[in-house]
Amino acid sequence: MNAAIATALASTSRPDPELAAHVVREALTRAGMDIAQGVLLFLTADFLHHAHAAVVAASRAANCLQVTGCTAAGILTDQDWALDRPAACAMVFGAGFGLGAHPEPAVPLLTLAAPNAAAAHWLDAGGKRYGFLSTDNGAHGAGRIWCHGKMSAEARCETAIAGVRAAIGVSRGVRPLADPQPAISIGYDVLKLGPHAALNTLLREMPLELREMEKLPFHLLAAGVVSGDPRHAVEEGRYTLVPIIAANHEERTVTLAAKVESGAYLFWTMRQPLVAERDMHGVVDKLAVELGDAPDFGVLFSCMGRGPYFFGGEDRDLAIVKERYPGLPLIGAYGGGQIAPLFDGNRVVHNAAVLGLFKADV
Repeated sequence: MNAAIATALASTSRPDPELAAHVVREALTRAGMDIAQGVLLFLTADFLHHAHAAVVAASRAANCLQVTGCTAAGILTDQDWALDRPAACAMVFGAGFGLGAHPEPAVPLLTLAAPNAAAAHWLDAGGKRYGFLSTDNGAHGAGRIWCHGKMSAEARCETAIAGVRAAIGVSRGVRPLADPQPAISIGYDVLKLGPHAALNTLLREMPLELREMEKLPFHLLAAGVVSGDPRHAVEEGRYTLVPIIAANHEERTVTLAAKVESGAYLFWTMRQPLVAERDMHGVVDKLAVELGDAPDFGVLFSCMGRGPYFFGGEDRDLAIVKERYPGLPLIGAYGGGQIAPLFDGNRVVHNAAVLGLFKADV
């Protein structure tokens, strides 16, 4: 494990900018350094009005101007996670590493953006991206973002971690309820899936205790809209998840959050903790093969709908990475959406976990 990288996390009763300096100094001590070559700094949304002062304090503590990060609904490191209380965390980089403002074209970009600044054309520019949306505690309003020691006026930033090889993956953590079938739809409403009424096909595959609920658990349900040949589309990840927002029990239709063309192949999906855990194990295995060696550090960006609240008080995604790589320096945050490289380019996804593993390029 590379000793030139370390993390620290701390919480407090009120958002004091000095907390940012404290976690930087603590991380430097753990790394055995006095000066950092770069710092990733994440603060909870409680610091929205103290972000600039916190970044200045962190930069002074690190003796370094290369401080990048944002506010988030929650934060995490390999030591702990923090939600619903003011907290700060930092990852410091030593010699051989850094945060590059002008990376090579093939280097994946750490990307942070407010929800209204994550334009599709920007996400698809510049190669592979990973990151998340910076939001307030409600995961809807914009957060504050800083890049290379300066607050971002555009509410977004991109940077690359220099001196490393990267493997990036995303766990969407859904269970397909059936095979893809051609849909008959009008606008946002799916009328039929295959030869049967759309709502009938959804209810038939749901667990009995959920299908009998007075109101269906729409926050756990989505439609997977297939791209290209429906054969092997699920296994190959060639689908877009579209939330289900309503069901008409009289007309037996299902309403989606986006329009789906008639004739498109889709399938119903459901989010479940055990399924998400298995999927995250698979992502870690895949990235381990891709990286080809034990990582030196990692980043993990999760959704407010996927973290400890989803797993009953424990962040199982974080635990899975720690179990696989004990002692691995890890930093991340919880937001209202994640930025991930998918089959059709860089996209904002929800209820997902984005994991990046990094190895010193020596």
